[in-house]
Amino acid sequence: MALTAEVKAELANVPVTKPAVRKAEVAALLRFAGSLHLAGDKIMVEVDLDTGAAARRLRTAIADLFGFTCEFVVVTPSGLRRGNRYVVRLLRNGDSLARQTGLIDSRGRPVRGLPAAVVAGGTDVATAVWRGAFLAHGSLTEPGRSMSMEVTCPGSEAALALVGAARRLEIQAKAREVRGVDRVVIRDGDAISAMLTRLGAHETLLKWEDRRIRREIKASANRLANFDDANLRRSAQAAVAAGARVERALEILGDEVPDHLRDAGMLRLQHKQASLEELGALHQPPLTKDAIAGRIRRLLSTADKKAGELGIPGTEASLTPDMLDQD
Repeated sequence: MALTAEVKAELANVPVTKPAVRKAEVAALLRFAGSLHLAGDKIMVEVDLDTGAAARRLRTAIADLFGFTCEFVVVTPSGLRRGNRYVVRLLRNGDSLARQTGLIDSRGRPVRGLPAAVVAGGTDVATAVWRGAFLAHGSLTEPGRSMSMEVTCPGSEAALALVGAARRLEIQAKAREVRGVDRVVIRDGDAISAMLTRLGAHETLLKWEDRRIRREIKASANRLANFDDANLRRSAQAAVAAGARVERALEILGDEVPDHLRDAGMLRLQHKQASLEELGALHQPPLTKDAIAGRIRRLLSTADKKAGELGIPGTEASLTPDMLDQD
């Protein structure tokens, strides 16, 4: 089951006892998934949802809070639609429900955002608004670079109201318009976790966090592997370059090279991939890393000095562009 479906299934079963909080959730469901239709001289309220559990929760809440019995209709897939749609419809008393939930004002005019009582509510009301909005048109993506928790909104006023509700929960959400559709998005991983906790989706949160941690561990391992590969590549390039310079130094100095410098140089040529510490251990008698490095440096500097006196290319003339590339 996809994460979005798991969250919605869990949220549809979150127990809520306070009437004001249940009303806020109903108001959000109606605002974000509902529509008003004129049927003769009556107003019909219709809510289109993608999960049966959310539709049954809404139908039950309307009956408990307002005493109205709604129709429950299952719409099978057709055309481009995938999966069933679940419609909660109220024809009789539709205008009364619309007024009580803030879909229309006292004069019968449509309200674009959320009711004032809901907007000014406390954190429990703000949580209910987000739960209702997510059940209506929410989605949750897998953790990663493009992770997000998103709600599609019926208009900019509703989007701003939802951002304000998140702010009351101390969670940062942003409203944006994408291809003419208003959306509210939470992108930060910690903020998504905080919102799932607030909404009561604890089981889904555990799965989401587990996947998030796994991705972070995998990403860290890949970064370390790439770092190690780069270090090994640079070390190999440096060793090859050092071998080429030593070979040129021995060629320049010929028989004039001191024995102790020749021995250090020959070790470098015979063990091009060895570290300085390993070269020191191979020397007879063994030398420290600093001692073997010092002898190789003196060999190179002595050769470069003689090359300068003779007017011939020094030890660096043996380096190719590949040896010089340390990136």
